[in-house]
Amino acid sequence: MSTANTQQNGAVKSVTEYGPLIVFFGAYVFSDLIAATAALMVATAAALALSYAVDRRVPLMPLITAGVVGVFGGLTLWLNDETFIKLKPTIVQAMISAVLLGGLAFGRSLLKPVLGAAWQMNDEGWRLLTLRFGMFFAAMALLNELVWRTQSTDFWVSFKVFGIMGLTFAFILTQLPLLNRYRLADPSAGAGN
Repeated sequence: MSTANTQQNGAVKSVTEYGPLIVFFGAYVFSDLIAATAALMVATAAALALSYAVDRRVPLMPLITAGVVGVFGGLTLWLNDETFIKLKPTIVQAMISAVLLGGLAFGRSLLKPVLGAAWQMNDEGWRLLTLRFGMFFAAMALLNELVWRTQSTDFWVSFKVFGIMGLTFAFILTQLPLLNRYRLADPSAGAGN
């Protein structure tokens, strides 16, 4: 794949991942959570369509997230009740946690097929990383529940848009020592000698 195609796919991936979140936040700032929910649903559908138009496929996780957005966003709009959209991050994070930890229970590290091309690690490294991510997503589901049930909607929206992303980025940074400790030697590194 050429560098231009890689950059284009990276840009499309960024737009499809963060675009709906930006649209959600903008709609909330200028209106309310109900309008922001409708905007999120439209932006999520547009992001899936863009992903399919460029890559001729839709990755599984964005598709699952879109399904949850559709169901809980639809309930929010239909019942005019903000509770459902506030539950969405809890449901998504809990599902990810359950899949990762469930895979480990059956002896499978499900992060390896997803991230193995980017990070070369031995099986013990993948097991530990999967366990840590599973626990992190479980904690994030609980944290979302705590925040939306005890704080204002304004605070929850800021937490959803900035807090979850910031905590996820910080968590990933804390995993760099594990990635280095269990990294496999690059076979191409010795080829030039």
